[in-house]
Amino acid sequence: MNILIADDHAVVRRGLKEILAEAHPGARFFEAASGDEVLSRLAASAAALLVLDINMPGRSGLDVLRDVKQMHPRLPVIILSMQPEDQYAMRCLRAGAAAYINKDSAPEELALATKKILGGGRYVSPGLAERLIEQLDQPGNKPPHELLSDREYEVMRMIASGVPLTEIGDRLHVSVKTISTYRARIMEKMQMKSNAELTRYAMTNQLID
Repeated sequence: MNILIADDHAVVRRGLKEILAEAHPGARFFEAASGDEVLSRLAASAAALLVLDINMPGRSGLDVLRDVKQMHPRLPVIILSMQPEDQYAMRCLRAGAAAYINKDSAPEELALATKKILGGGRYVSPGLAERLIEQLDQPGNKPPHELLSDREYEVMRMIASGVPLTEIGDRLHVSVKTISTYRARIMEKMQMKSNAELTRYAMTNQLID
């Protein structure tokens, strides 16, 4: 069984490998440090599981996840992140992830999740399960940020965090004009008029740290 671990920090990859090697004796491990490397590794060798950091250099983990699910639809993907579940978990699950796990979680949670997923299931933490139930109870009351596309949501979080539009463009490898277009759509969908208003909303709803 091959497991691909994707994170841009070698120390993190080593730690994940040790946790998973204990949970899955005999597994073979491959590593990737960027989104492009993930895709090339998967093209060269079949994997039974991908453990993917959402904050990859260059293209975001969400973009990589979408590409992986398009090219390898049956490959289960666990998303790891330093971001709280409130910020990205639902979007990752909708994009096809089998689990979303915070890096602050205990190693036992990652081991449990991999065993469940390799057995054909999906893993949802108790906290996220409660949030899913709340959304089922209130299907018509979506908060404004849930109306945004994944890319608009990424841009919104960066704007709310005070990142200049030029830097956002550099991070996402698009022009400032494109980012300005995203900003206009975000403001229209969320019915807001300024970056300050957007920042207050993001902080109130714990969408930024």
